[in-house]
Amino acid sequence: MATTLKNLSDFSHIDVASASDLKIAIVVAQWNAQVTGALFDGAYQLLIKQGAKGQDITVVQVPGSYELISGADILLRNADINAVICLGCVIQGDTPHFTFICNAVANGLADVSIKHGKPVIFGVLTTNTLEQALERAGGKHGNKGEEAAVTAIQMAQLSRSF
Repeated sequence: MATTLKNLSDFSHIDVASASDLKIAIVVAQWNAQVTGALFDGAYQLLIKQGAKGQDITVVQVPGSYELISGADILLRNADINAVICLGCVIQGDTPHFTFICNAVANGLADVSIKHGKPVIFGVLTTNTLEQALERAGGKHGNKGEEAAVTAIQMAQLSRSF
């Protein structure tokens, strides 16, 4: 869990595998674009740093976090992809909408992963405020987009090993 004292986007304690032979998709929500754009930049740059080729990274935008579910499903049905990174941001408001969306997205992405037998990475920030989201999208708590990219690489390589 991130704290005010620690940037958790530190991968120095693990050996991140190469992404040079992987095909990765990134599905990014357009809603809360300031945040999701920063998450995307972090994920994309980390994939490139780990050897992924630009032509092997498929990028799809969807309207909001809820649509990440169908975006991932469409990609896995129609493209040769090793893993899908889903990036979104849902900020708590005054109604129960936050809870419904967060639960639906978490469960929906898990279902898509199981359905296709491929890693579908939950890179969705669920915060109380915009400030908290920005802190996790390149701010003092690191960039959760980078973390999602590391997870996608590790899980795609794990999947390939069997």
